[in-house]
Amino acid sequence: MTDTPFRPFETLLDRDAALAVLRDTLAGADDGELFLERRRSEMVVFDDGRVKTASYDASEGFGLRAVRGETAGYAHSTEISETSLKRAAETARLAVGDGGGTLADAPQGTNRRLYTDADPIAGVAFDVKLDTLREIDAYARGLDPHVVQVSASMSASLQEVEILRPEGASTADARPMVRLNVSIIVEENGRRESGTAGGGGRIALDGLVKRDHFEALAREALRIATVNLSAEPAPAGVMDVALGPGWPGILLHEAVGHGLEGDFNRKDQSAFAGLMGQRIAAPGVTVLDDGTLPDRRGSITVDDEGTPSGRTTLIEDGILVGYMQDRQNARLMGVEPTGNGRRESYAHAPMPRMTNTYMLDGDATPGDIVADVKDGIYAVGFGGGQVDITNGKFVFSCTEAYRVKDGRVGAPVKGATLIGDGATALKGIRAIGNDMALDPGMGNCGKQGQWVPVGVGQPTLLIGGLTVGGSAA
Repeated sequence: MTDTPFRPFETLLDRDAALAVLRDTLAGADDGELFLERRRSEMVVFDDGRVKTASYDASEGFGLRAVRGETAGYAHSTEISETSLKRAAETARLAVGDGGGTLADAPQGTNRRLYTDADPIAGVAFDVKLDTLREIDAYARGLDPHVVQVSASMSASLQEVEILRPEGASTADARPMVRLNVSIIVEENGRRESGTAGGGGRIALDGLVKRDHFEALAREALRIATVNLSAEPAPAGVMDVALGPGWPGILLHEAVGHGLEGDFNRKDQSAFAGLMGQRIAAPGVTVLDDGTLPDRRGSITVDDEGTPSGRTTLIEDGILVGYMQDRQNARLMGVEPTGNGRRESYAHAPMPRMTNTYMLDGDATPGDIVADVKDGIYAVGFGGGQVDITNGKFVFSCTEAYRVKDGRVGAPVKGATLIGDGATALKGIRAIGNDMALDPGMGNCGKQGQWVPVGVGQPTLLIGGLTVGGSAA
């Protein structure tokens, strides 16, 4: 597989022949497309003083979809050829049946560019990547004598897609992605704790390998690990919780975002189904999903159906005003698609997915918000989380949190989990800070076995009456 730009209709398929197969497949269908993809990715992991992993992966293939009503036929192949396309058409065509559908209007085109199309893998020489990881290891170990282990990883990928529509138009997008992570383990008096920092986005690797950048990541990872060394067992019970800005927006993503995706609402599977136009959050709460932010991890110039990404208001001043939609669910719900039809790869059919989901600023200062906490915790870092879409119930583990009493931030706590449901948490928001921040670029979202990169963000928040799981106070 070469490093030349992905041009499948110049090197692999005759465009007119592919279009003829696509049109035959979609005769009598409501919608569909031919999605072609090439992806290249590289990862290097430096762990415990040596190179642990150095991997390179390349793949390409196509997915052919035919949609009729609520049914979608999908077939894919790793071989991009007319023969494979004709075989796939036999399977995809089964969804159309006797036809009778009316082909949906094509997406509007866009000349917008949200990120570079340069290959980030080739942008930095491999020996420079290795040297950078070695320098991170040496720098982190020299920061503090309590550091006993350092792990640093660098990844880069380029996904190139082309989407052919039955009207004859095609849309291409080259999507770079990079990420640098640093993890540190510290030990004191036989106790070990860890801290991690990192991020990236749809940018070149150049900025991530600069010394001032990776040294800041190492210091942040060490800070988190050191904080956790002195952490006390977390309290348990129902209490007020202040959430920090930025990455804690992952709670918003899980507890609220998935419930506002179109397919769950069309099928009445979401806790927010049937609530359009009603109050679902406290006054002042405005939540957006925005795939148009330049260079962000969750951004896409066009979605995987060819619809330009959008800036969709989901909740406005506490009122539910919108859902995230792909083309199929939008048509069935009688609304416009929002550019949220996403898929993990050519081997997967698209579905409504988040891009960058965040809450807008309020007018409170972060200091005043924390000062209003009489008895609770201040959570600024999160690990894994889970949510039940049908009722919005969530569980999140905190990676950095502090005890707060009478408005004073006290000792760090360990083992805290936040438990609640999205609907109650939204209405329980008592204060919204003026410090909205986006995460550093490290989010991945899973849905029905598919993973896509996403972004989250929020200002400092005060939520009343969340259940905190931990050790009894």
